Amino acid sequence: MTIFRLLTLALVTGLWTGAASAESWPQFRGPSGDGIAPAKNVPLKWSADENVVWKTAIPGKGWSSPVLVGDKIWLTTALVTLLSEEEKNERLKDAKPFQRDQSNLASTVDLKAVEVDYKTGKLLRTVDLFHVTDPLPVHLTNSYASPTPVAEGKFVYCYFGTYGACCIDTETAEVIWRNNENALEYNVGPGSSPVVVGGLVILTCDGVNEQYITAVDKKTGETAWKTQRPPFRTDDGDRKKAYATPLVVEVNGQTQVIIPGAQWVCAYNPKSGKELWRADHGSGFSNVPAPVFDNGTVYICSGFMRPQLFAIRTDGEGDVTDSHIEWTFSRQVPTTPSPVVVDGRIYMVSDRGVATCVDAATGQEVWTSRMGGNYAASPTYANGRIYFCSESGMTTVIKPGDEYDVIAENDLGERIMANPIFLDGNLVIRTAENLYRIREEK
Repeated sequence: MTIFRLLTLALVTGLWTGAASAESWPQFRGPSGDGIAPAKNVPLKWSADENVVWKTAIPGKGWSSPVLVGDKIWLTTALVTLLSEEEKNERLKDAKPFQRDQSNLASTVDLKAVEVDYKTGKLLRTVDLFHVTDPLPVHLTNSYASPTPVAEGKFVYCYFGTYGACCIDTETAEVIWRNNENALEYNVGPGSSPVVVGGLVILTCDGVNEQYITAVDKKTGETAWKTQRPPFRTDDGDRKKAYATPLVVEVNGQTQVIIPGAQWVCAYNPKSGKELWRADHGSGFSNVPAPVFDNGTVYICSGFMRPQLFAIRTDGEGDVTDSHIEWTFSRQVPTTPSPVVVDGRIYMVSDRGVATCVDAATGQEVWTSRMGGNYAASPTYANGRIYFCSESGMTTVIKPGDEYDVIAENDLGERIMANPIFLDGNLVIRTAENLYRIREEK
């Protein structure tokens, strides 16, 4: 990732505020949305008892990653009142077996945003966003507050899939607008995070009942455009749903918003919602990993059932399936963590803990190694290293290159599903119950 790429993305997304700063973390996967952090002197070693500046308990449950607004951290959470096992079974008696066995079901959910002081760790404010009665089920591994907010200036935009999107003025903690026009059903809960492009907030709406992309005005919350996904080969709604977060890129002077979904990955004009190109990646669905982009090529993961990594040139028009897919890779491709591309190499970790390095130009495997553990958080490249956070709380730090080279292992002993914030000299890590600020003493 070059400084040119970072500056271009800042301009395109509307997140430009001056000189490039490592003290900015406005969205899912960082300033450019691709897991590349400009931070320097990032901590290498820590534990629950070592190099912790502060630790703050976060109420409720949420897998959304934190974002930084000035010197304040914002994240979302859900306070859930669960149904009893008897009530749950009655509600799900007509559901598919996997829904009955793998779902949590609540009687009420209160969706909130939480503000934490970056310097002290003090929990400053909790903002009520949506109150939901009789919500739809979520998967046991998911939460009602999994999408990461996106910050621009003094505003934070939050998205909860079925239950809507909203805008918070972080100076007043006032909710400026709410948009809950999307009557989506996911069966397993929300997942995709929003992005801001110019004057619009772009939302992925790939449910089991409807599949489309929409944009709302960032000032008013009113719907600006809505574009249906391409036709599917299946009538099964569960094989049409997806949870990928959009990636904003610039190709030959044109801004593209690239969003993988079931069967298709599509690129859109963010101003109008017009589809620019599409590629058929097969029968994959429930796509979670965000795409990454390098040297005119986007790399996407195809989702369940047979996950594959696709390399697709982004300079096409219309259906580019037969003309622009450069290669595919099928071994240990993740269905949840996103990949990261560094110096012509793609690094990824499967949900079950197998790390792989792939040559971005050829699609050939460079190395593979078992890390151990399960993974939901995506790897981040910072300070010449790649950080992988496992669900058990272990962060494995490797040196990128043509061999698997572990340089540190750090165990917090608490579940990690969210991506950390990487800042100059500091890390902010969300676990299942707490928010940590890490700073390594020199």
